[in-house]
Amino acid sequence: MANAQQLAPIKQKTSTEANSYQLTANSSETAAISLEGVIDQALSQSAVARRAGTSRDQSYWQWRGYRANYQPQLGLQGVLPGYSRAVTPVVQPDGTTDFRAVRLNNSNLALTLSQNIGLTGGQVFVASEVQRFDDFNGGLRRYNNQPVAVGLVQPVGRFNELRWVRRLEPLRYQESGRQFVEERETIAQRVTELYFAVLSQQVSAQVAGQNVQANAELLRLGRERYGLGRLSQSDLLRLELNLLTAQQAEAQARLDAQNAAVELQRYTGLAAESLRLQVPAAPRLATVPPELALSQARQNRALVLGFRRRLLEAEREVARARGTTGFQATLAANLGYINQAPNLWDTYAALQQQQQVSLSFAVPLVDWGRRQALVKTAELARRQAKTEVQQEQATFAQEVQVQAAQLGTLAIQLELASRADTLARRRYAIAQATYQVGRISLTDLTIATAEKDQARRAYIGALRAAWVAHYRLRALTLYDFERGEALAAE
Repeated sequence: MANAQQLAPIKQKTSTEANSYQLTANSSETAAISLEGVIDQALSQSAVARRAGTSRDQSYWQWRGYRANYQPQLGLQGVLPGYSRAVTPVVQPDGTTDFRAVRLNNSNLALTLSQNIGLTGGQVFVASEVQRFDDFNGGLRRYNNQPVAVGLVQPVGRFNELRWVRRLEPLRYQESGRQFVEERETIAQRVTELYFAVLSQQVSAQVAGQNVQANAELLRLGRERYGLGRLSQSDLLRLELNLLTAQQAEAQARLDAQNAAVELQRYTGLAAESLRLQVPAAPRLATVPPELALSQARQNRALVLGFRRRLLEAEREVARARGTTGFQATLAANLGYINQAPNLWDTYAALQQQQQVSLSFAVPLVDWGRRQALVKTAELARRQAKTEVQQEQATFAQEVQVQAAQLGTLAIQLELASRADTLARRRYAIAQATYQVGRISLTDLTIATAEKDQARRAYIGALRAAWVAHYRLRALTLYDFERGEALAAE
């Protein structure tokens, strides 16, 4: 668990103006939507979120199925009725064959309680079975009853599937739970990217709209000065060009914002026809030591469990190759009581003991190197899996550590971008007022306008990078460093 010293937040000196800056529109438009609101909506109703939930549910029921394999299984099976009317060949005492018309009923009913043995791959069972035979042409009826039988079926030298399932399925289930949380954080990161794609265009459109108003006022003032002979025709034409440029920029930015909004709506499931987005406050980026981030990632990420699972699967394939190509045998044994009689109730009298033991086996004598080839192939695949896992583990560690180390730099960049945005706005206001009294040239005012617009876009870009990094680190570590707790699946 992270302590307070390790997670000391980097203080943001973002100006009040920058933090509270929101896109404005006419009163007929809907209320602005926050980043958190869009993320919450995406996590609750988007197609990608539903897909992640379905994948989690599938893993849960797969886990339930695995657990059921190790529970006692009670089953009823039989053939009822088993009627047959046909002409069948019958071998006579002298060895000849005669064809006879027969009408038979051969029915059976069995109740079985079985239990798999995961350690050995065998199975024990308790069964009860009754059979009835009717020969309608001969007027014969017989019952064969086995009230109770206890048995064992035990493979010898064979591949034990149950043993490997017992080792792999718990890992799969834990991995699916962590993967679900990771996918939700990845959704939040993707929504953030799409959110700022729309927001940056909306900010550009509003900045251009403000420039349109300012340039329109400057053009009006310029025409008055031109009429008084205090402004050259070149500067007047430049004012008109600046107004046209601002109008073009506003139209293009609004078009780009609409196109970006389509992508955001498609991904999140938002139904609004027009989106107005808030400029979010700066995230509270914490100073996270790379070693701490890597430690949490190793504890929480599904990828770490995936590394272990892949190595186990490679080991399983080696065991499978060895257990399906060499000596194989099956031991089957059962002990019970049985009797037959014309009447069902009579079969319970004077029960006779029944014992059966068999050992079936198969030994390849000459396979021309088939077993060696299969085992060697599996061993090489295991070696390749180990190499790939080692490389991916190194990449995984590097990715987490680099992302954690970048937080401090991103926080500084965001602070500087915020200050630059504030200063550029102030400088533009001063330049605009100074130009109106004729103390600076139009070129200086144009430069101040461009710097103001650039600073605003740079601030939005730095804000985007900070929020994306925030969710990216959460997805990489599945840990909330602000609260000091691991992210758990719902």
